[in-house]
Amino acid sequence: MLENRSIIISRDGSHTLFHPELNETYHSTHGAIQESTYVYIDQGLTLFSGNKEVHIIEVGLGTGLNALLTWNYAEKYKVKIYYHTLEPFPLANELIAELNYPDLMEESVSAERFKNIHEADWGKNVVLSEYFVMCKNNVKLEEENLSPATYDLCYFDAFAPSKQAEIWSLENITHIFTSLKQNGTLVTYCAQGEFKRTLKTVGFEVEILPGPPFKKEMTRGRKI
Repeated sequence: MLENRSIIISRDGSHTLFHPELNETYHSTHGAIQESTYVYIDQGLTLFSGNKEVHIIEVGLGTGLNALLTWNYAEKYKVKIYYHTLEPFPLANELIAELNYPDLMEESVSAERFKNIHEADWGKNVVLSEYFVMCKNNVKLEEENLSPATYDLCYFDAFAPSKQAEIWSLENITHIFTSLKQNGTLVTYCAQGEFKRTLKTVGFEVEILPGPPFKKEMTRGRKI
């Protein structure tokens, strides 16, 4: 468990964490909840609003913010979500307990959901509600055996390529591409040129979208 992380209050009042070894934060300091909602929910999950169920693969559980936002969405819109998330370096429970995301959500049950996300057993499917089934795996992306044509959506939320270039490799992006269904979609905050070229090389149709506040662009790729 990682413990040497410090909490930072981002511009929208929500917490993010500072990773001292990488000299990087887990989210935008301009607004953690704001960024995650815009990139992963608004520009990702809502594309599948007509589906009765959605299968998601997340690269980087991190603080669990994306998972909480997704669970809240699933309950609100009665969409069954199967959420498979990878995290090789889980955070310490004591640090997770200090994060303020549930306090800033309109759903009063967010604190209980956030706790259940982090207390769910690793390495197996855990039914957290009628609409949210979660599988957390304590592995790196390149170590995970992802079944082909399984997922509708990928949240690619790893640290930036300038900090952890190996995660954004051609091999890893190919791994994700293979795991997505036809018309499956990858969304990420990252808009690096080399990464966008990698997406195209693998076979993604790439969209450059306006970024969340204070960020010019973000990227969305679709498996065509």
